[in-house]
Amino acid sequence: MDVSFSYFISQVFSNPILAMTVALTLGVIFVNGWTDAPNAIATCVTTRCLPPKAAIIMSAVFNFLGVFIMTHINASVASTISNMVDFGSNTQIALIALCAALFSIVVYSVGASIFGIPTSESHSLIAGLTGAAIALGGADGVNMNEWVKVLYGLVLSLGLGFAAGWVVCKVVTLLFANTDRRKSNTFFRWAQIVGAAGMSFMHGAQDGQKFIGVLFLGVAFCNGQPSVENMIIPVWLMLLCSIVMGVGTSVGGEKIIKSVGMDMVKLEKYQGFSADLSSSLCLLLATLTGIPVSTTHVKTTAIMGVGAVKRLSAINFGVVKDMLLTWVFTFPGCGLISFLMAKLFLLFI
Repeated sequence: MDVSFSYFISQVFSNPILAMTVALTLGVIFVNGWTDAPNAIATCVTTRCLPPKAAIIMSAVFNFLGVFIMTHINASVASTISNMVDFGSNTQIALIALCAALFSIVVYSVGASIFGIPTSESHSLIAGLTGAAIALGGADGVNMNEWVKVLYGLVLSLGLGFAAGWVVCKVVTLLFANTDRRKSNTFFRWAQIVGAAGMSFMHGAQDGQKFIGVLFLGVAFCNGQPSVENMIIPVWLMLLCSIVMGVGTSVGGEKIIKSVGMDMVKLEKYQGFSADLSSSLCLLLATLTGIPVSTTHVKTTAIMGVGAVKRLSAINFGVVKDMLLTWVFTFPGCGLISFLMAKLFLLFI
């Protein structure tokens, strides 16, 4: 299969379906950088360690580095996304179904972000691909050996995110119990900036890989290949996706920052650092093991764990409820939209 950049560009201009697939994929990556990436810097901004503009620029840079570096080192998450569904042997139909899946993700993600509620583009992507695959081949369109990693990711992001946040914050509290408050605040101000950079890096590593896997799948379909198993992701594709995500992050997302960092738990600097460190560790573990997780889930549950160290009443459960409702509706909602869009798009063949 020819995966050179020159061949890719020539195919984009000669194949309208591929052009639409690429545009939709890059659109989803951009929306992800715009709506999901602010979660990485929410605590850093709300504890006043960095002003919003500086934090957004830093996040954009480290998102870029996370996509590019981690995909080059370990692309197992991209592999999981590419192989968890089977669109069949007819690659032209598969490409149309892939377009339908991506279209449903954009519609669902943008709609939810308007209300300032953190969305899970990761789960939207998984639901979209699954709905389109079922529209083509029924239940056989889902590769459960790979899809089961999504279930592992749910447990990892929810349970481990909360537990890691609680443990890290508890350890930090004990270590600095007898330290002068002014000195410790100075330390945690800089530590939290480093933690936010690490969180942005791991967000790029996780979410960037997911969309790289989708775009690589589209390139394979255009080449007449029904899958990308055992194929190597080209460097230009990593660069393309990382640049688009970085640009999306630079757009902002102050509603998301307020919702995650301010409304859910009132954080101090040491708590913000604890949330960033625990989230980054959870995302690193998931990325190295090829498990796709929601960076939103990991960060928000880690913040909840940090807040629970003081008292459970420190958590604004009204905001948590809104997030949970969004997450619960993502799989059936986005999956159904994708299923219907795939059926609709296929009528025009």
